[in-house]
Amino acid sequence: MNINRAIRLLALAAVVLSLSAVSFAGVFISVRFGPPALPVYAQPACPGPGYLWTPGYWAWNDDGGYYWVPGTWVVAPVGMLWTPGYWGWNAGLYVWHPGYWGPHVGFYGGINYGFGYGGVGFVGGEWRGGAFFYNRAVANVTNVHITNVYVNRTVVVNNTSRVAFNGGQGGVSARPTAQQEAYAREPHQTALESQVRNAHAASQNHALFASANHGRPDVAATAHPGDFSGRGVEKARSAGGEYRAPTMSPKEARGPSSPEGVRNEGSRNNEAKGNNEAKGNNGFRPFTPPNKGNEANRGNEPNRGNEANRGNEANNRGEPRGGANQERGRANESRQNTPRSNPKPPRNNSQPKHENAPRHESAPHEDHGHGRGQ
Repeated sequence: MNINRAIRLLALAAVVLSLSAVSFAGVFISVRFGPPALPVYAQPACPGPGYLWTPGYWAWNDDGGYYWVPGTWVVAPVGMLWTPGYWGWNAGLYVWHPGYWGPHVGFYGGINYGFGYGGVGFVGGEWRGGAFFYNRAVANVTNVHITNVYVNRTVVVNNTSRVAFNGGQGGVSARPTAQQEAYAREPHQTALESQVRNAHAASQNHALFASANHGRPDVAATAHPGDFSGRGVEKARSAGGEYRAPTMSPKEARGPSSPEGVRNEGSRNNEAKGNNEAKGNNGFRPFTPPNKGNEANRGNEPNRGNEANRGNEANNRGEPRGGANQERGRANESRQNTPRSNPKPPRNNSQPKHENAPRHESAPHEDHGHGRGQ
């Protein structure tokens, strides 16, 4: 009895731990339109040694849509670096890829988050043993009590893009390298409690929602997580681009909550697109090639204009009219034997009138002998 009870307790503990891990990792999020551009803002001064900069980003709320999570300084796990999260286009949806801590900076969509995160890697500092050294060419370490500093301007990338998502129309076209994919397989740690607290506080602040600030939040960055007032808070200098209000509500814009759901919706969209093209051909009638058999039959028909002209030639040469009439009779007989879809009644050729014969102005008169079908 005690053994069974112990087994049940262990199983319950495993379930609780797994649920906690899922909750800490965050919920899978997909949206039907992309986030606004990244705002332009300054980096607050580093609070002290051991802090690492985590850039701001647009997060999602099912009730209010996109909202800005201010960039902030956090006490980093020793020897670990932060790979920022990013929005990536997938099967017609924008999927959030959460950030993580690891020994190397992995792929973050090629997004230019600034302050050392120029789209590839991180150049704002580095670990040397158990201490973090700051690159003063990138990081704002004006505090006199931070002595672990160096200056390396050669690693600074002049990237002015403010696009906040990867892939899709207008998105960053970067793809992970083999090395970045290897970094993604390294042991990771999810966001710190201070980072989660910062994001939660942002979700409760109406002024940080894009629908209210139009891409220019009042609190773009903060020196301390969750502290959105007072000293150490930086306001956005400008929006990163033109803000376009969405045409659907946040609940309508919310996509599937699992990778399988995204794949299934993408398959349905592709299937529907294929069916529409096959059914309506995008509003155009499909091209039907000509029937070569009919073309051959039409090629065997005599050229009526040239037949009439030959009648004129016979008269001009002084030949009896009957010869021209016989020639016309043979031409009419040939036309009657040729299958036609819409037969016309034969014309009265007993008394042809030369003045009504068709004129061929595009070719000289002496070339009329070449008027039969090719």
